[in-house]
Amino acid sequence: MKLGFIVNPIAGMGGKVGLKGTDGVLNEAIARGAKPIAPQRAVEFMQKLKENLEDEKIEVLTSPGIMGAEEVKTAGFPVQILCMKIGRKTSAEDTKRAVKLLAAANVDLIVFVGGDGTAKDVFDAVKDSGEVPVLGVPSGVKMYSGIFAVNPSDAADVVLAFSKKQAEITEFEVMDADEKAIRSDTFAVKLYGFLKGPFVPLRMQGSKQVSPETASEKDNQIAIARFVIEEMQPQAEYILGPGTTVKRIAELLGVEKTVLGVDIYRKGKVILDVSEKRILEEKLDWTNTWIILSPIGQQGILLGRGNQQISPEIIKHVGRNRIIVVATKTKLQGINGGVLRVDTGDDEADNMLRGYVKVVTDYREWRLMPVQ
Repeated sequence: MKLGFIVNPIAGMGGKVGLKGTDGVLNEAIARGAKPIAPQRAVEFMQKLKENLEDEKIEVLTSPGIMGAEEVKTAGFPVQILCMKIGRKTSAEDTKRAVKLLAAANVDLIVFVGGDGTAKDVFDAVKDSGEVPVLGVPSGVKMYSGIFAVNPSDAADVVLAFSKKQAEITEFEVMDADEKAIRSDTFAVKLYGFLKGPFVPLRMQGSKQVSPETASEKDNQIAIARFVIEEMQPQAEYILGPGTTVKRIAELLGVEKTVLGVDIYRKGKVILDVSEKRILEEKLDWTNTWIILSPIGQQGILLGRGNQQISPEIIKHVGRNRIIVVATKTKLQGINGGVLRVDTGDDEADNMLRGYVKVVTDYREWRLMPVQ
């Protein structure tokens, strides 16, 4: 099999620093101390692919330098490099050019490492370059599109299944997120198009499903919020994740809450839209700090999408037993495969979170859900 491989080296850099994306704000992300995420995710994918090869022979054709060649070589995989030049700073046009060159080279599958913005760039290039299937390795901040595997390891499994002709080809949604609006705490996402790619059950994350704005959904959120507030400890400190259900808790507490950001609540006051650095600077009492989260609709991802400010370091400080998960009954019913997922980029943190977790689904009601 001939595999095309592209890395967007800046994807995901806006996550931990609280920018809710990287498009158009790379310099600000760097000024806030952002570090590259995508290269390590790319190496993890390639290493997993190499480890699991049996009789399959995979030929990798990739972009030069930090757009693929460096990561493939680091993983110890043989590589052929596309005849193209890139600058010190890469761009969307570099991604599109690489996709067209890979399609012209008749690769069997294009794998890209990035987020929703990268998926849009790939879509724009592929639509003029035939029907080559595509797979995304998640490395962005939000990743609402369905073209992504759950994590780099799952992406490697999908590629291997595809090489053995054990994966069907289907269409996946590519979503267009207005990052400027999202940074202003307004959820603005629309369908951009469809990409064809290999599908393996429970290995693909699916698209984000927006919570319905119905009276019954709001009533369910309020019931959850009442129960959580009754159980909250007056002296404890709470890190509040994104989402309307968590926002409902803040409303009943009588404080402001960002819908799409991460906030800190303690002793009746709130610190809005914090970054990983700000959370650590607040010197929270880790023996009495809690995290309140809601999974992404349909994807079921608890950590690793849109809440990277709650980093592996913070998760380890807090511990598994002080993470409160909330979700309405409608949201839980719509989650792919009936499992929750974590993808923090840190094996130790992910392994700590796996198992079963209580999910508050109503007033004094909860459900045990598996976490993968």
